Amino acid sequence: MWKNNTYFFSIIIPSHNRKEELKELLESFENQTYPKDQFEVIIIDDHSTDGTHEWLDSIKNILSFKFVTEILPENIRYPGSARNRGMEIASGNYFIFIDSDCIAPPNWLYVIDKTLKNDPDIQAFGGRDDARDDFSPLLKAINHSMTSFISTGGMRGGKKKRLAKFYPRSFNMGICRELYETTPEKKGIQFEGLRHGQDILFSQQIKKRGAKIAYIPDSVVFHKRRTSLIKFFRQVFNWGVARINLSRIDHAMLEPLHFAPALGLWLIMTFTLFTLFFRSLFSYWLICIAMIDILLLGSGIHSALKWKSLTTGLMVPIVMIIQISGYGLGFTAAFIWRVLLKKGEFAGFVKRYYE
Repeated sequence: MWKNNTYFFSIIIPSHNRKEELKELLESFENQTYPKDQFEVIIIDDHSTDGTHEWLDSIKNILSFKFVTEILPENIRYPGSARNRGMEIASGNYFIFIDSDCIAPPNWLYVIDKTLKNDPDIQAFGGRDDARDDFSPLLKAINHSMTSFISTGGMRGGKKKRLAKFYPRSFNMGICRELYETTPEKKGIQFEGLRHGQDILFSQQIKKRGAKIAYIPDSVVFHKRRTSLIKFFRQVFNWGVARINLSRIDHAMLEPLHFAPALGLWLIMTFTLFTLFFRSLFSYWLICIAMIDILLLGSGIHSALKWKSLTTGLMVPIVMIIQISGYGLGFTAAFIWRVLLKKGEFAGFVKRYYE
């Protein structure tokens, strides 16, 4: 399994109708500086209808690294199931998860390998995601919103200093084989059958085992995320829903900071409504809106300077509003359904969500 003290990695990717994205991702694996005989790529396809599986079969023999593909059984669906199947057939010392809409820079595996060599006690790790220079202004704006400290960058690995616990996410994370394997003394971990938030629950299982988890800021993947504002809204809405569903499994996965988008959204709406009836509050309402506008404007200017793109800067405030309001609405809907009404799991957006 080892060669010259180099780890053998199994890279596991779930896929559903992502052929075009997979082309870029596989090309990025070809460009890795890490030895090609020291990693394998495992793609588990969830019954794609865009010719993904046929195309993957056609390129198997022209890739310079070990390549395995499978189609999920009809009765086992969704990304968590695909990742579990990938771990079942993986042969590496470490299992690494990356999403199909990501692109790995050439040093991605090298950085991970270097970190593990420096600290062999690491059992799980997570990196961050970013945009690339050739991404569209919208993708750059979404990336800025997702990684900004005033939105979710303080929680998901965008910064070294965070306002909430760090949970490795499935777009860029890995675990050692020992955490997965089942032994008589210890039951191995797997992704649970949730529609959304499987990776957070997976990371929580790792934390409960007392495993040593490393955040690797230099381990970066370029993340294309959702390609329209409507799709992005659906995605962040479902994330808000997922946070409540996760909290019903383990209360430790719901922290005070997770309430912030929903509370902020409803405080603004309530304050606005009161202002309509009590005109004396109008000046305070203007101050509140002005403060929010300053934050959004500052984020837009920062993004425009970073990417040297006025279009990206103009999009950032819009995207941030969609992110915070979408998450807040999803969180609120699930909170009412599950906590106040004590109903079962709240699904959020389901139809054609993974396409």
